[in-house]
Amino acid sequence: MRAVLAIDQGTTGTTCLVIDERGQVRGRAYAELPQHYPAPGLVEHEPEEIWASVLGAGRTALAAAEREAGGAGAGGLDVACIGITNQRETTILWDRATGAPLGRAIVWQDRRTADRCRELRGQGLESFIRNRTGLVLDPYFSGTKVEWLLDHLPGARERAARGELAVGTVDSWLIWRLTGGAVHATDPTNASRTLLYDIDLLDWSDPLLRTFNVPRALLPDVRPSSGAFGVADASLFGKALPITGVAGDQQAALYGQGCWRAGHAKNTYGTGAFLLMHTGADRVASGAGLLTTVACGPRGEPAYALEGSIFIAGAAIQWLRDGLRILDSAPESATLAASIRSNDGVYFVPAFVGLGAPHWDAEARGTIVGLTRGSTRAHIVRAALESMAYGTRDVLEAMVADSDVHLADLAVDGGAAQNDWLMQFQADILDVTIRRPRMVESTALGAAGLAGLAAGIWSEPGEFVAARPEPTVFSPRMRAAERATLVRGWTRAVKAALAWAGEQEQEQENEQENG
Repeated sequence: MRAVLAIDQGTTGTTCLVIDERGQVRGRAYAELPQHYPAPGLVEHEPEEIWASVLGAGRTALAAAEREAGGAGAGGLDVACIGITNQRETTILWDRATGAPLGRAIVWQDRRTADRCRELRGQGLESFIRNRTGLVLDPYFSGTKVEWLLDHLPGARERAARGELAVGTVDSWLIWRLTGGAVHATDPTNASRTLLYDIDLLDWSDPLLRTFNVPRALLPDVRPSSGAFGVADASLFGKALPITGVAGDQQAALYGQGCWRAGHAKNTYGTGAFLLMHTGADRVASGAGLLTTVACGPRGEPAYALEGSIFIAGAAIQWLRDGLRILDSAPESATLAASIRSNDGVYFVPAFVGLGAPHWDAEARGTIVGLTRGSTRAHIVRAALESMAYGTRDVLEAMVADSDVHLADLAVDGGAAQNDWLMQFQADILDVTIRRPRMVESTALGAAGLAGLAAGIWSEPGEFVAARPEPTVFSPRMRAAERATLVRGWTRAVKAALAWAGEQEQEQENEQENG
């Protein structure tokens, strides 16, 4: 029985799964990743902590798979390759000679380059950048992060010009470490999130590199998502393992859900929430604040998708647990939400790091509205859960407007998708059937599928998901009038968050004008 080691390196931790040729999980491990917040709006990771989490979780998952297969020498399981999926946009700069990072990784949530994005917009460059990348000018993406690292880490720009440094998203960092520095590579799905990659030409763009003052020599090779990315050293996992599949987490989840043809869509509820709809070989330009991004076709070949990114989803529940300490555990949120009959007009817009699609306001901040003396922690917790569903509705409505495709159902995955209360509310507020697979770790499954195809474990794309049991289905049951009332309240709450940001920005401009 052949198998894949799927490495899912996420924002808050690393999950490693050993997935056999029948699509069954034979070993599993998770390692939490420390978060670093040096100042408001700044989010960082230690690259060595990312690597340690991958190495630890990978070894633990392989050991668990070995035990399940009957121990060493039992011959029950042959782990043949590695698939990698990763938090996208998070950016790392390191020394080519030593492999040592020059500083912390700048995480995708980080907003330190908001002023630089405003400056580029003021220069009239937004449409130029969007036409080539499918992205908006926002600190979310990697381009301004790379520029910031080169300008702020001592000697970085001079060393980059001499070819001494390498830069990459987390996939590139892991490939480099796994191969002992032999391979500096990425795939089109990750490259398409950098603001440096032309998604029509499927190559790094010299005009974009000049815009962000990034030397081409810094960047990784771009290789097919299902293909050769070097070989992990035998000292790491007990034997040399080829790396044969790589994709950014959301595109991997799309692939893992079997959404590899036009019109298929999924939503992943993780730290943020990410709704993607496959558009096939056609690049669909958004007029409603969505992104056009590179996805995977059936065999991992480049294709396109529309994407809406909600920056904060499950992270809001994590904040209620760890920051406010009004939850003991994330699963408790469903019980509290169900303990009250309605939200009683309480809405929570968790814009901790700005608002993503379709609003794209980097200055917006978290807002709770509608509080009364009768409001309880249950109202705040319920409002946090509801916010994930409302944000998804905002994105889906924009997606339908752009593509003219009405979705009859939506595939879901990610940690918060296990919350039955949330999934039923999501079905109700969308008026769309929700389908949740039994294995909600579709991100890792997608990485395994891409790797297994290249390694010959599966001959056809559908084989690796064919054995999955029937999904759990949540059908809408809310009355239209109630849905409309709730959505109106959410719309008012978002306007309040945007107004707060707008007034603050105006005040800052006035102060600058007055000296």
